[in-house]
Amino acid sequence: MIPYDLHIHMILDGVDFRKAIGSHREHPCDALIRSRLEQYHAQGVTFLRDGGDAWDVSLRARELAKEYGIDYRSPAFPIYKKGHYGSFIGRGFSTLDDYRRLLDVLHEKKADFVKLMISGLIDFSRPNTLTEEGLSHEEICQLVELAHREGFAVMLHTNGDRAANAAMDAKGDSIEHGAFFSQETLLRIAKTRTLWVPTLSTIGNLIGCGRYPDAVLQPLLRKQQENVALVAQKGGLIGLGTDAGAYCVPHAEAISHERHYLSSIPDLLLHAAADFVRSKFCPNH
Repeated sequence: MIPYDLHIHMILDGVDFRKAIGSHREHPCDALIRSRLEQYHAQGVTFLRDGGDAWDVSLRARELAKEYGIDYRSPAFPIYKKGHYGSFIGRGFSTLDDYRRLLDVLHEKKADFVKLMISGLIDFSRPNTLTEEGLSHEEICQLVELAHREGFAVMLHTNGDRAANAAMDAKGDSIEHGAFFSQETLLRIAKTRTLWVPTLSTIGNLIGCGRYPDAVLQPLLRKQQENVALVAQKGGLIGLGTDAGAYCVPHAEAISHERHYLSSIPDLLLHAAADFVRSKFCPNH
């Protein structure tokens, strides 16, 4: 069993994100958090990296996780630019001054790192399409640079070549998801040894559920698996993260799903990525 998951969302339940968030809207629900921590503990998981939320659920999970022998890292909340993807779970900014104030809040909350939303999502209803292109190259570089100046590592929700190359230009610390990368971008990810956490469960676990066309999902999963294998073969750093809590991605159980989708990657390489996250996305508390 893989004893870690490098990308989860404790606040979400894998079924209905609105209902899941509603369960914590007044305050984090310890009973729900504990039930999920117990699931991870039962599977021997000792390390979790959360993608954050605007209701302090991941911060409460970080506090409770100590009782379960789990080293838990949290960015407090994801940061998105208003008018772009991320409003359902994060906190937004309009100007760089707004963004700086959010970084101050992260210090107050003793966040372990910064999570930035810099691109849209996969549009599962259409092949090779994102819901939006995302932020500009200049914006991405500014945001990462400011976070680094404040001493934070940066986890980047990233799809598409433009966002990925901006993330690498800015020396972002991890790329999450990573759909629709060209071969040139993949080779650069490998060469720079930028950590890529591809969260293949968010695609593979949808196959057969009827929510989206399998004719879109199946070739997308195959392509993503081929891309991950190429980066690993070229010496890149691939991390196992499930995006647990996303639709059809159950907490704890999804680790075995993700390991199946990453079957071409030796355990040794996955463990190296987990060690990188432990050292780079350091506790600030």
